[in-house]
Amino acid sequence: MLAPRRFQPIAHGIMQTEMRTGSVERNTAETEIAIAVNLDGTGTYDVSTGIGFLDHMVEQFSKHSLIDVSMKVRGDLHVDQHHTTEDSAIALGQALSDALGDKAGIGRYGSAYSPMDETLARVALDISGRPYCVWNAQFSQEKLGEWDTELIRHWFESIAQSAGITLHIELLYGENNHHICESIYKGFARAMRIAVEQDPRKAGAIPSTKGQLGG
Repeated sequence: MLAPRRFQPIAHGIMQTEMRTGSVERNTAETEIAIAVNLDGTGTYDVSTGIGFLDHMVEQFSKHSLIDVSMKVRGDLHVDQHHTTEDSAIALGQALSDALGDKAGIGRYGSAYSPMDETLARVALDISGRPYCVWNAQFSQEKLGEWDTELIRHWFESIAQSAGITLHIELLYGENNHHICESIYKGFARAMRIAVEQDPRKAGAIPSTKGQLGG
């Protein structure tokens, strides 16, 4: 069984800051997954999914969101990449949800424009507890590295569902498929960074007039 990397609080002088961490172990007949995240990290990552381009994208997410991510996946890649892609997103979303807890004090909303050379993507999200994914992007080739590009949309749909995120992704323009994918992941990362950050003015309050998020 895989063991996720555990993130420990960091001592600052005589004070110790409690960090928001979450972890998931998800084992099925198709995949074996161990994930740990730290919302209050520095963008440290340790990622191995068996799909090189997916590794690269999750690393980009960690680096630009400042969310530490440890992700170890063993999947049935002899069948295809679908189960590994889908289950990695489901487990990552569950770990993020675990780390967010009741979501007290968070910004909740986040958005970002993400340029990469000729490409510009826009990502907006709400950690609402109501999962929904709007996807308005396309690829002109079937694979990036060995990764099937049709699975990229499915990855975002799966993480939105499991994390309880309302997620809107739009490619404004772009031609290079690598740039398109990377700009979307970086935009998602930057939007998440804004949304998960805690606002001291909220004094730990749930960011909803209902007193809870979701439902």
